[in-house]
Amino acid sequence: MERIPLGNEVFEGQNNVYLLDGDAVALVDTGIATSDVRAELSDGLSEYGLSFADVDAVFLTHWHHDHAGLAGAIQAASGATVYVHEADAPMVGGESPAVDRFRALRERKFAEWGIPEGPRTELESYLEHHAGLGGQPADVTVVNDGDTFELGESTLTAVHLPGHAAGLTAYLVDDGSEAFVGDAILPKYTPNVGGADVRVDRPLEQYVESLGRLVDLDLDRAYPGHRDAIDDPTGRAIAILDHHRERTRRVVDVLTEHGPCDAWTVSAHLFGDLEEIHILHGPGEAYAHLAHLDAAGVVEQTDEGYALVDADVDVATLFPDLDRSS
Repeated sequence: MERIPLGNEVFEGQNNVYLLDGDAVALVDTGIATSDVRAELSDGLSEYGLSFADVDAVFLTHWHHDHAGLAGAIQAASGATVYVHEADAPMVGGESPAVDRFRALRERKFAEWGIPEGPRTELESYLEHHAGLGGQPADVTVVNDGDTFELGESTLTAVHLPGHAAGLTAYLVDDGSEAFVGDAILPKYTPNVGGADVRVDRPLEQYVESLGRLVDLDLDRAYPGHRDAIDDPTGRAIAILDHHRERTRRVVDVLTEHGPCDAWTVSAHLFGDLEEIHILHGPGEAYAHLAHLDAAGVVEQTDEGYALVDADVDVATLFPDLDRSS
């Protein structure tokens, strides 16, 4: 396996594409569809004597543009099979009804979260300006949890880990001690939940379950979609869970101090002023935590926003106790 690092100044940056070059040439993820990133990926492949035309298979961890953007171009050059989880397949395939439903849902969420007109206009302009980063649609082959793929001497096994995206899927390698994890866990940042994919119902709950599944896998090493390999994936998953537990406490504190709030107001207290893509991610993250508290009966939705019902809640009880011995 070889890592091909790519630049990406639009989203988080420092994307990774992973090359498996054996009896078949396979890529895990592709990077965004810009001319610069396409040239970087082409140059990276050429270092191993390969080009887009040599790629037999592309395994996408999820539909986001910085992971799937060049899948269609690679497929057009090579006829490669593009694999993606069934939940994300319509997005990568560019199916108009699914894309239209996604955009309509996103608009409803913007209103429900209370994003003011000015920031909302800025966000919508940003999203429209960067819509082309998704590249040309690909003819996708659906992946489901537990599916296995033989690549010469290597085997990949799909593990569905929703939360950050509805179809986010990791791929275990051979004996399962290592995996390509996309944005399920990242070495520096905590993956956004709530805003990153508005199609995910009760996103924090689903993401916490995915973190638990990662802990159960007890990986020796994880290869993320951004930055360097993670040498303690279990520890990283537990640290991210701790982060969300603490953020939920902060949301409760905001509601205690300021009374009923919508997601935008909670986001403002958590993150301050936001711009560009963070206008989506901030209130989306706040919404994910508010929805988690709502499902637990700690808050309720009112005409004024989310109101605290149980000010004495022990937030720790709202999350599983993930540790290495459980």
